[in-house]
Amino acid sequence: MAMNNPYQTYRNNAILTASKEELVLLLYNGALKFCNQSIRALEEKDFEAAHRLNLRVQDIIQELQFSLDDQYEISKSLDSLYEYILRRTIEGNIDKDIDVMEEVRGFLIELRDTWKEAMHVAKIKLVATDSKK
Repeated sequence: MAMNNPYQTYRNNAILTASKEELVLLLYNGALKFCNQSIRALEEKDFEAAHRLNLRVQDIIQELQFSLDDQYEISKSLDSLYEYILRRTIEGNIDKDIDVMEEVRGFLIELRDTWKEAMHVAKIKLVATDSKK
């Protein structure tokens, strides 16, 4: 009988109980983690690992694209940005270009930090609204 890894059990529970907003944050964090690992692999000339990690970044970016809600104007802008990031990730993968992957990392950091701040502001507004009731 295989024993469950406590960390993996914790991660699975975190994902299963996360709100939609928290899931997006988890996706950004995952893409950033794999991008960082890909850059490290490129620096070490481990092109097979870099390729595998880049594919994971691409998968996450596509998942973020699929999750966009077209009823919001911001979704169109995000879709264009995700498309650009996806294209650059593919180019970085093909060319084994660290600079391109660092550009991708910069976008992922900005998106993650902006999302985290938006979640924080929304939570403050929700608490303020609830306290007025």
